[in-house]
Amino acid sequence: MAEVSAFPARGGVLFDTRDDGRALRVSWHPGDRLVVLSMWRADRCVATCHLAPSDAAALVVQLASGLAALPAASWTQPTLTG
Repeated sequence: MAEVSAFPARGGVLFDTRDDGRALRVSWHPGDRLVVLSMWRADRCVATCHLAPSDAAALVVQLASGLAALPAASWTQPTLTG
């Protein structure tokens, strides 16, 4: 069984705006050529998605495109740790 750390060694944590203990953790695994997105509720991982570097890059493009389409007044600074 893999060891679970409180915060990723390489990556970060984004907290859900609903503030109910949910978070998205991003961890980088260069040796495996993976980016892992994991959904957490309090201290429990409830789901993961393993992305190849090209898929992670496509996700960044999608996020950037969506953010660019938002009106400037609706933007709030995300909470990122790690």
